[in-house]
Amino acid sequence: MSRPTKHAPERGNARTRLLEAARDIIREKGFAATSVEDLCKAADVTKGAFFHHFASKEALGVAVAEFWAETTTAYFAAAPYHAPDDALARILAYVAFRKAIITGALKDFTCLVGTMAQEVHASAPDIRDACGRSIFGHTATLEADIETARRERGITADWSAESLARHMQAVLQGGFVLAKAGNDPVLARESLDHLERYIRHLFNAMEDDAHDENDPDRLRLRTDAP
Repeated sequence: MSRPTKHAPERGNARTRLLEAARDIIREKGFAATSVEDLCKAADVTKGAFFHHFASKEALGVAVAEFWAETTTAYFAAAPYHAPDDALARILAYVAFRKAIITGALKDFTCLVGTMAQEVHASAPDIRDACGRSIFGHTATLEADIETARRERGITADWSAESLARHMQAVLQGGFVLAKAGNDPVLARESLDHLERYIRHLFNAMEDDAHDENDPDRLRLRTDAP
């Protein structure tokens, strides 16, 4: 590995580069198909550097799930779907935002921890649990708005904010699987269209125009996925 110079500066520390490489390659190839050699080559580090930071490939799997949770938490916290004053509008803006970032190649918008959880849930429980913490941690960020929308609209049905937040993630993860199976991002976006209609139905808001591009509460920003 060449040393950093004024003309070729170091691209962050080796551990971060390995985590970024793992994030990108695992989303494209899967965990099992991603080798330590792949990671070292992409991160421009030696095998010795890899094993200095991670005791094993499985340890790297846990670390990259935690890295994903950390970086995506900041990404979603700064996203514009939090802007509407109305809680239900924020929930619908979240769905619109998730749909808007389904762009580009499959590896660019699919979920790292969802991909790994499906693949290693039985063979690598430490990685599975780290993926679960990431997925359910993000899910929990939606619960307050859902509960507020329930209260504001007098919803007394026997479903909870927690269960709807989990269902929203199930639709997202399922949409990613369909997009992979059909090699078509449209399949994931289609799932989110149905999710929006379902949420409007739950909150007795079906009279609202779900496709009104002039509605200020609807999200119109498109951005790159983390």
